[in-house]
Amino acid sequence: MQTDPLPRISFISLGCPKATADSERILTRLSAEGYEIVASPEDADLAIINTCGFIEVAIEESLDAIGETLAVNDNVIVTGCLGARARLVRESYPQVMAVTGPHSPEAVMQAVYSRLPRPETAGIVPPQGIRLTPEHYAYLKIAEGCNHGCSFCVIPALRGPLVSRPIHEVMDEAETLVSAGAREIIVIAQDTPTYGLDMGFRTGFWNGRPMKTRLLELARALGELGVWIRLHYLYPYPAVDKIVELMAEGKILPYLDVPFQHASPRILQAMRRPANSENALERIRRWRDICPDITIRSTFITGFPGETEDDFEQLLRFIEEARLDRVGAFAYSPVEGAAANGLPDAVPEDVREERRQQLMALQEDISTQCLEARIGRGITVLVDEVDEEEGAIARSPGDSPDIDGLVIIPDGEGLEPGDFVNVRITDCDVHDLYAERLDGGDD
Repeated sequence: MQTDPLPRISFISLGCPKATADSERILTRLSAEGYEIVASPEDADLAIINTCGFIEVAIEESLDAIGETLAVNDNVIVTGCLGARARLVRESYPQVMAVTGPHSPEAVMQAVYSRLPRPETAGIVPPQGIRLTPEHYAYLKIAEGCNHGCSFCVIPALRGPLVSRPIHEVMDEAETLVSAGAREIIVIAQDTPTYGLDMGFRTGFWNGRPMKTRLLELARALGELGVWIRLHYLYPYPAVDKIVELMAEGKILPYLDVPFQHASPRILQAMRRPANSENALERIRRWRDICPDITIRSTFITGFPGETEDDFEQLLRFIEEARLDRVGAFAYSPVEGAAANGLPDAVPEDVREERRQQLMALQEDISTQCLEARIGRGITVLVDEVDEEEGAIARSPGDSPDIDGLVIIPDGEGLEPGDFVNVRITDCDVHDLYAERLDGGDD
């Protein structure tokens, strides 16, 4: 029988949902082995930081977090994408006790064991594991790594090539999440449509049923679980049309997250991306023909090396014509190890940022018009939280957590997080919708 206090570990998770999924896996392992998870590094025997290392701003945030944690705890393990750049971490903070790369829970556990022996008594972990998201939604990671060689990106160097999870394993996890109360499952990977490519889309089995290891079959099966299914990070492949058909049938949410990145063929070629913006516009039109209620979000980079005023004007024209619902834009940021660093004609930093602001100002008008067009419509929303002053704060099928807008329901008293409720849109601002309750829903 254990008499000594349980060893205490604090955990800081930075970066994207894919990193969040990695953090959940490590936390689940720690909890299962009996370690106590505490909120503050000051109260812990050891601290773990899952870092981001994709762009310079994220690297600085990660390095700052390491420094702040070391100021209150001498035992710090660094993992995640920045951990793949161990030399940078060690040069900045030589006192860090261990550095591991991303998607390496076993290496993290070995580092923990070296300082904190395993507790004598195993912990109790719920079937769905430890989750960093609210109970009513969860991220479902279906693959690791990426086979693309985009010149601005170092993700393949950090996380390796595509490695898909077996389809039965993915479906079993999804079922467990739903059983534990998830009302929305958000499917993530570095390049979601290529799921199963590394396996030759081989046939697997789930509940005795043969299924190809392919996104279309996976999305169709997930759509049978009776919850919202949202897909993220879809490159604009022709095969995505079949996924949009599932959206039109109501099997999965009509939400498409497609990182177009630019519209100038010359810049797209320099980025090593699909280089025909006319094809992209035609594909967007086809998606809207198939599923008129679809929400399309995308991301773009301004000030990529060699981007001229004409290239940027082509991007603005694309934004005007595509009329995307949601857009994120980033001023180009060099990342150590990226092929784009060697390209000529670097754009000055202030011009990169000025172009980003100009793009977002244009998109703000478009997004507002898209939201205004929804006023008067009835929709079903998912409640995220309830605030005494604002009412219920929810999301529509077109809003993913943390990156998109909200639906504010002033008369939302009595609702609870995880409730589906029918509402009518009454107003909007630049980012969010306002709504009133209708009869029905599951509240």
